[in-house]
Amino acid sequence: MATHSQKDAYLFKKVISIGTVCELTGLSERQIRYYEKRKLIFPERSDRGNRKYSFSDVETLMDIANKMEDGMQTSELRKEMQKNQNKRYDSKFRERMIRGQLNAYFNKRD
Repeated sequence: MATHSQKDAYLFKKVISIGTVCELTGLSERQIRYYEKRKLIFPERSDRGNRKYSFSDVETLMDIANKMEDGMQTSELRKEMQKNQNKRYDSKFRERMIRGQLNAYFNKRD
């Protein structure tokens, strides 16, 4: 995952158990595991093999559940998520390229 500021780093720490995620989202363990199987969510595993989620994962699960309720298929969701990830990557890549060009320009002038 991309680098996050110190301020929001807690959002991405995978520390929440599946039971707590169920309580927070209203989803069943079976639904959450299904979304994982369909490669829509990617929990980490503890040493004992228990799934661990982040607050960001909880938000993603809520978004998935809402879109599924609206009739979206998991394959459509996966494509949408991949497209959004590619946009974020492209944006970061462009930003790095521009910074590199600016650095080269100003270093050349010195």
